[in-house]
Amino acid sequence: MTGALAPTKPLTAADRCDRCGAQAYVRAVLAGGGELLFCAHHGRKYGESLRAAGAEIHDETDRLLETPATATPDEER
Repeated sequence: MTGALAPTKPLTAADRCDRCGAQAYVRAVLAGGGELLFCAHHGRKYGESLRAAGAEIHDETDRLLETPATATPDEER
């Protein structure tokens, strides 16, 4: 065992914030094992203290800025 963390899979709409239940965009992998999921708000609120405690933070909040694909006129029918 090298001590390296295994890669994490992307968060989905089914992943929910452990504080409020909103969609999760931040995963905190804890140094002692386990993980916490947070919405963007709670990720910002707790991110620095989790990093200071040795957690690895996977932040996907940039997905909030993505523009969803729009339907073409043929698809709208």
